[in-house]
Amino acid sequence: MKRRMISIPFFLLRMTTAGSAFVTGLAQTFVFAHVLTPQRFSIFILVAAIGYSLWLCDFGIVKILFVRLRGNFLARRSNKAAAHHATAVVLFYFLLTIVGAAICFVVTAAHADSLLEAAEFALFFLFIALNLVWFALRNISIAVDEYVLFEALETVRRFGYFFGLAAVLLGMPLIVMLTAMIALWAMVLALCVQRVVARGALVLRLTGMIEGLRSFFRSNRAELIRSSTYAASDIYIYNYPYFIVPVLFGLGAPPIILDTTFKIFRGGATIFGAVCDILVPRQTSALAQRDGATLVRATLLAAALCCIPALAASGILILGADRLFAFLLGSAATMPPATTPILIALLAANLTQMVTHSVLVHTGYFREVARVGMGAVVAMTCVAVYAFAVPLNIVQFLEAYTVVYACGALAAIVLMIRGPIRRAYGVPGTPKVALR
Repeated sequence: MKRRMISIPFFLLRMTTAGSAFVTGLAQTFVFAHVLTPQRFSIFILVAAIGYSLWLCDFGIVKILFVRLRGNFLARRSNKAAAHHATAVVLFYFLLTIVGAAICFVVTAAHADSLLEAAEFALFFLFIALNLVWFALRNISIAVDEYVLFEALETVRRFGYFFGLAAVLLGMPLIVMLTAMIALWAMVLALCVQRVVARGALVLRLTGMIEGLRSFFRSNRAELIRSSTYAASDIYIYNYPYFIVPVLFGLGAPPIILDTTFKIFRGGATIFGAVCDILVPRQTSALAQRDGATLVRATLLAAALCCIPALAASGILILGADRLFAFLLGSAATMPPATTPILIALLAANLTQMVTHSVLVHTGYFREVARVGMGAVVAMTCVAVYAFAVPLNIVQFLEAYTVVYACGALAAIVLMIRGPIRRAYGVPGTPKVALR
């Protein structure tokens, strides 16, 4: 029986969760803006930013776990060491979020008007930070083909939060809603863990976390260096403009122009990443079976599906960028007309990078993506130095950034062809690092 290229339930659920993530983000901003004072709202924004910063602790660890677990699953072999490693990482991330929430409570209690307010900040921090644990479980679930269950639980979680925000808007105390959301977190985490334990990807063991982490680091030292290099370079590439632009051009309009450009740019990355996730199970199984034609078809399908939102966004920008940006920014800043072609080029380059990096990372080619990442870091740094020396204006800086980013995306195409695609076709001399 011929296997489908994509799972239709997974496709529908993944698109639902990607869309609901966008909607709940806007809903959170709307509700908090209407029920909180500006000062409290700004503190919640800061708490969320710190909560999301815990993702920096991952540095590619989860992707290495995925490669190990996926290789074992496709080969139908049991590997208790990999399951113990995955368990240790999930436990460590969970404890990290708990400690972070406790620190948040202590710090805010010293400055908040009441302990109840500090508890709200701490619960909100925990609500945000648990996404790190969920990120690990997402990859573990996909590795053992439990992606449909995961996305179903993610849909429940997203819709639960949406209804929770609606309840707050209608008068429910924020502390009650946040407590309910933590309870919902506990439910979906427990259900997900139960299923992946049954699949042999985790073990029900609460001891030995430190030794499990040490064993994981010893067993994957080289891959960790490469994956952390890739992750660090990604963080640098996507965030260094936020520090460079204020220094170069001052506060006010230039940082707003940058942030607006990057919100659309990174929003595209979220959608493209969701689409690529849908094809990961088929791509990795095709590589394990040395089915080069299927790997290529799955990758082209991922690119084609990504083109749909990319073309839609480009059409909106071409036809109404001025009206769109005027509506979003009001009198805060005026987007230069030249940012429209920059944004379209960034979306095209990001589409290319997300598709190629998804194949490379999920098949274990960390060395290759690390090389591209470090090359892009060096080039981006040169752009910053050049911008200081000439100097460039904000549009010229964004143009130079786009050129470097696009070159990195094109390089990733070459590495994908020379790596996993050649290996899937059984070409001699291809690096043998995938799905070990």
